[in-house]
Amino acid sequence: MDQMEPSMIDLDRVRADTPGVAHVAHLNNAGAALMPQPVLDAQLGHLQLEAEIGGYEAAARNADRVEHTYDAIARLLNCEREEVALVENATRAWDMAFYSLPLGPGDRILTAMAEYASNYIAFLEVARKTGAEIVPVPDDEHGQLDVAALKSLVDERTKLIAVTHVPTNGGLVNPAAAIGRVAREAGVPFLLDACQSVGQLPIDVREIGCTMLSATSRKYLRGPRGVGFLYVQRDWIERLEPVFLDMRAAEWVEPDRYEVRADARRFETWETNVAGQLALGVAIDYALDLGIDAIQQRVYSLADDLRFALTAIPGVTVADQGAERCGIVTFHVDGVPASELQSSLSEASINTTVAVPSGTLLDSRARALPDLVRASVHYYNSEQELERLLNIVGKVR
Repeated sequence: MDQMEPSMIDLDRVRADTPGVAHVAHLNNAGAALMPQPVLDAQLGHLQLEAEIGGYEAAARNADRVEHTYDAIARLLNCEREEVALVENATRAWDMAFYSLPLGPGDRILTAMAEYASNYIAFLEVARKTGAEIVPVPDDEHGQLDVAALKSLVDERTKLIAVTHVPTNGGLVNPAAAIGRVAREAGVPFLLDACQSVGQLPIDVREIGCTMLSATSRKYLRGPRGVGFLYVQRDWIERLEPVFLDMRAAEWVEPDRYEVRADARRFETWETNVAGQLALGVAIDYALDLGIDAIQQRVYSLADDLRFALTAIPGVTVADQGAERCGIVTFHVDGVPASELQSSLSEASINTTVAVPSGTLLDSRARALPDLVRASVHYYNSEQELERLLNIVGKVR
């Protein structure tokens, strides 16, 4: 592999902070990254406190630390804390935003060819129930959403633009800010699924111009599982009717009347994963301390090196697209099922996953993609770990 450019990330420090690197070469960061020790300590510490003094009492004692998580997310996204909701996962965050939009017959949802299965299934369900229409926007020559085509498709019937920032099946980064400009000019809400982009590249919701953004803790932010968050632009919060309410989202003020919260917490529920929420705040602090720009530099550099090295192996095809490519690398080997290669890597304590065509059905069918091995790198991965993967891939044929 080519020598990398110098990175601002202190690799020795971040690997010392990551207990998991002693056991595995973890190249499944787009699935769930390895937590750093401070994040693990925060989560386990709160669970221990719950065991010692009780769940409600522990939540009360650590309420300020959970509140800090809202501030941390606001710093990460360049938004206001009142625009942030903490929820169970990114899917719930996305669903709470999407299902809050009133759609009817003839209303159009514009989306990307590489849209994620869970999101597209929701589109299909709503279209079946309401008569709304789903319009996939064609790709441009780089394989990303064609912004000019998007602009030409927007009309008075367009009620939502919904796009996955970083699709699950490749290194593509869709041009979110350019999409946001189209949405703002047309006055159409823009829902950005940032599940796999938050934490590995800078996200500024003001610059992007998204109306809503969903994200998770467990991927590139290196937080725990079971926590996600939703951003809703202040001007839109009270225009969206949550699909369900409880005593967290609303207050029962009269026997026949309730009042919904005026901030983004109208999308939350009362029962929450307190340990996970405060650990998410620690994870964001950790990332911001390293610097998102520095994280992006190392992640992109590692992924570029890996793609270059894979293409040099006979019989290996890299399936990534995009004018900008991030830390997700997908590939297949002639004559070797992806699941078989993934198992071989797992036996060597190298974590990857398999991206199946149904995860991004439109894109996969348009490109006739088979099952792909997905290796998603993070800044704490070492060049030696990538070499281990390459050695096994080179020997499987």
